[in-house]
Amino acid sequence: MTTKKRFDWILLVILMSYFMILLDNSIIFTGTVKIAQDLQLNQQTLSWISSAYSLTFGGFLLLGGRAGDLFGRRRVFQIGLVIFGIGSLLVGLSVNAPMIIASRAFQGIGSAILAPTTLAILMDTYDGPARVRAIAYYGAMAGIGASVSLVIGGVFASLLTWRVGFFINVPISMWMYYLSVRHLQKDGGQSGKLDWLGTLSSLFGMSALVYSIVGTWGKLSALILAIVLLVIFVYQEYRTSQPIMPLRLFKNRERIGAYLGRFLYLGAMLGFWFITPQLMQRQLGFSALMAGVAFFPLTIVNFIVALQVARLTAKLGNGRLLTIGIFLTLIGMTWMSFFTVSTGYWLGIALPMVVIGVGQGLSLSPFTAAGVAHTDVRDAGAASGVVNVMHQIGGSVGLSILVSVQDLFKNQVIGFHYAILIGAGLLLISLLAAIFLILPEKQK
Repeated sequence: MTTKKRFDWILLVILMSYFMILLDNSIIFTGTVKIAQDLQLNQQTLSWISSAYSLTFGGFLLLGGRAGDLFGRRRVFQIGLVIFGIGSLLVGLSVNAPMIIASRAFQGIGSAILAPTTLAILMDTYDGPARVRAIAYYGAMAGIGASVSLVIGGVFASLLTWRVGFFINVPISMWMYYLSVRHLQKDGGQSGKLDWLGTLSSLFGMSALVYSIVGTWGKLSALILAIVLLVIFVYQEYRTSQPIMPLRLFKNRERIGAYLGRFLYLGAMLGFWFITPQLMQRQLGFSALMAGVAFFPLTIVNFIVALQVARLTAKLGNGRLLTIGIFLTLIGMTWMSFFTVSTGYWLGIALPMVVIGVGQGLSLSPFTAAGVAHTDVRDAGAASGVVNVMHQIGGSVGLSILVSVQDLFKNQVIGFHYAILIGAGLLLISLLAAIFLILPEKQK
């Protein structure tokens, strides 16, 4: 067991690195209107700025987790910091759509290396009650970081420029690199090789799937290509002796429920985070700053609730707490689908956000714990990678669906209504996954 001092520094590195990733995954949402004006982007191109990041993030996550297992988590973590810092700098310097989309994709590769590596370091470092607390903080950061990022993005976009939200990652990355040298333990890794066929087939398969949803032409062809590539990926993972995603991870029903539930949950939430700030700016006349501040009801409640997760998990159990959290998120999302301009911000958005914030605060930590439950040391990186894959790819697919649904209607409020209802439908299926797959395992 680590000493108190070491516990603090390692946990700081883990949580700060994860927060940095989440910052750039969500900070862009409250700045979308400003980015669109600055770079002259339409709505679908705007959604690809987020999707490009999520796709490379999700596509390379399994490789990032496996690389940490093979070459040592500290070394791979530091490589991820360098890539992420350079990518952030390039995003901030972008002058047109191709440059910002390509830079976001490059930045996503850095995130794909960092995310599973940080969670695997956590799994390696802590055990027993200390691990439960550390996972609770890590899972809480997923919701807190995403919510706080919306506020930060609004502040930068209104008072400075949206570019500052990306430039700020450069010194943070440098600081994290220094702390990793000082406080993360060297590890030699394991013998083995990387599964490049699995990596590329999963990356391009998921990219084709998302394009089949948001693309303007060739949707059927993209869908067929996605199916073919994903079948190749699964077969490759079945036949290879050193897979990036060991299929044995899916032999446990609790982990299956966690992966499926997280995929659907983040699909609903990322779409919600993307379209709601735009609604507030275009229909309620909010500035980017005010749209960010308008997320305070969710952010504050989420923060307070997330800090109680470790205690509540010990009292109620991981499965029950997760079920309650998803249910409350579903209630809040359904409530928000009734928004009209006449109901205004407080009744139509703020109060539903409070309910969503409670649900989100109760959900993400248990999702993380269930996703890495009952895994041994050799699969720590892979299991961490799958957790983050479902987080990112689920968010990207859900975002694509909700944006596509909203764009079917000329009236933004009506489009928002139906898009949020679709998000509520995703949450309902996520809830069923928790009830029928995760709860039975926890009650054994």
